[in-house]
Amino acid sequence: MQNGFIKVAASIPSVKVANCQYNVQQIENAIALAEGKGVEIIVFPELSITGYTCQDLFRQRLLIEQAELSVMKLLDFTRSLDIISIVGVPIVAGDLLLNCGMVIQKGTILGVVVKTFLPNYSEFYEKRWFSSSQDLKPTEIRFAGRTVKLSASHKVFRTYDGVTFGVEICEDVWSPNPPSNELALSGAELIFNLSASDDLIGKHSYLEKLLSQQSARTITGYVYSSCGFGESTQDVVYGGNALICENGNILTQGQRFSLDPQTVISQIDVEKLRNERRSNSTYANAQRDHVAEIIDAQPVAEKDFELIRKINPLPFIPLTDDMFDSCDEIFSIQVMGLAKRLVHTHCKTVVVGISGGLDSTLALLVCVKTFDKLGLSRKGIVGVTMPGFGTTDRTHSNAMSLMEGLGITIREIGIADSVKQHFSDIGQDINVHDVTYENSQARERTQILMDLSNKLSGMVIGTGDLSELALGWATYNGDHMSMYGVNGSIPKTLIKHMVRHVAENEVDEKTRDTLLDIIDTPISPELTPADEAGNIAQKTEDLVGPYELHDFFIYYFLRYGYRPSRIFLLAKKAFDGTDNRVETYSDDTIKHWLSIFARRFFNQQFKRSCLPDGPKVGSVSLSPRGDWRMPSDADSSLWLQEIDSL
Repeated sequence: MQNGFIKVAASIPSVKVANCQYNVQQIENAIALAEGKGVEIIVFPELSITGYTCQDLFRQRLLIEQAELSVMKLLDFTRSLDIISIVGVPIVAGDLLLNCGMVIQKGTILGVVVKTFLPNYSEFYEKRWFSSSQDLKPTEIRFAGRTVKLSASHKVFRTYDGVTFGVEICEDVWSPNPPSNELALSGAELIFNLSASDDLIGKHSYLEKLLSQQSARTITGYVYSSCGFGESTQDVVYGGNALICENGNILTQGQRFSLDPQTVISQIDVEKLRNERRSNSTYANAQRDHVAEIIDAQPVAEKDFELIRKINPLPFIPLTDDMFDSCDEIFSIQVMGLAKRLVHTHCKTVVVGISGGLDSTLALLVCVKTFDKLGLSRKGIVGVTMPGFGTTDRTHSNAMSLMEGLGITIREIGIADSVKQHFSDIGQDINVHDVTYENSQARERTQILMDLSNKLSGMVIGTGDLSELALGWATYNGDHMSMYGVNGSIPKTLIKHMVRHVAENEVDEKTRDTLLDIIDTPISPELTPADEAGNIAQKTEDLVGPYELHDFFIYYFLRYGYRPSRIFLLAKKAFDGTDNRVETYSDDTIKHWLSIFARRFFNQQFKRSCLPDGPKVGSVSLSPRGDWRMPSDADSSLWLQEIDSL
């Protein structure tokens, strides 16, 4: 393992039924290929030494002895290799014939795992030949010139650098209580499954769900290899399934029904799995009294590390075509949150500051959907546009057009005169465009909204988003404050998708054009005057950095607790130019904005410590009452020092 990642493989070699010499040669070829690509653990199908479909040939002493000789050959082949290989082989133990998974490395048999659940229904007939691990008493046998311990106890293997893994065989994972449950609770971070599952209509889809869900339930990486072309097709067909999952996600899978051998490789993020387990108190409680035999692997040489996994640069955006349903679900959560607050307070009026920007647009859309759901008139939604010193014609026009298109009550209240009076009161030079100049405008707008809501017996709906909260890009007791914040756990990168979803599916053409122009408008608080051409001069991303980078930092910092060096490693891969949805950033640029993120995140915690209520939408939230409880005076030195050293 390097940088928290371990490279694993699921291999489906060519096979000839009952031809052990041929089969072991194919296995050696796959091992050599995987070793050359830096794979640390590789798994092969069930009974891969003999072939799974030998049927009554498993009763032939010659086949069983030949399988043992083939293992000896394989051990000799691996003597100088670091890679850990897991192969399937039949083993005789006294009066029992056992279906086993053998873990080998550097010419050594690290351990043997015996299959527990033997299918004996429909097309399967394993109990005709094999006995279960439940029938086995602890014993030692001589096998392939080595002394091998056999038992029904759960075995957890540990690599030289501390990654733990367990092994189960085919039907084991289909059972109501898979051995992988016990293995994971005993500390196994990865599960390898040697399988021989025939293909039927609909079975593959079920298998994908089964394996991804098992990896999620056990918080493991799950590596599955099932036999393919070459097995007997007397009555069934084995399509060859190779899948690698990680905590509910399928990282990669092989090509089904291939005539050629294939080895599927991926990197499993062990550090992420460990963080998930530490964060999950239910998992920790379930681990009580679960122990397994620990078997240590051999030392290995240090290898060069290359991150080969695809890293999503937009982790808050689902990597699926089903964005439509995702947006609907997010809106439903926001709407239900606001609806409950309105019903509880008997409030039929809400007040929203409409700037013509993304955040206030999303908040307004949530209000509209909520009022529609509750059967309330949209006229109870009071949209207030408050032009100031930096307001441009573009944003003002969009704000007015949006409110008109959605049929809400419109109020326009200019803030210039009142802010000038305030400047006079406190002795602020209007020509000095400092933080006082900016924040006075933000606080004046909030005062208007709050006082107007009192006058109308209404409720101020907050517009600030997760990205702004993380960076502290909000005026304390200004736009930072509201009576209910509907956007508080939605990052800036996701808001664009939410607004686009409404534009393309739910509104008339004029409102659609307005929403699309809002999406294309540079993000700005518009607190300093426009340029000579009347365009936005104060662009947020020029000041605090690209939101697509910051949202990436936020996700991995908060969701998994990653240190800066690891976030930096992932960001370099994510923004390397291979994903056309985002910009390409140099290492120096990423490092610069990562430093800005860390500094601002720590310094601005005091704003998050007193956030208004709002609904949690995704897996990341900064609510001080829920997911994120941090002292406002915590020191950022450790994080900044590591970033400086990158």
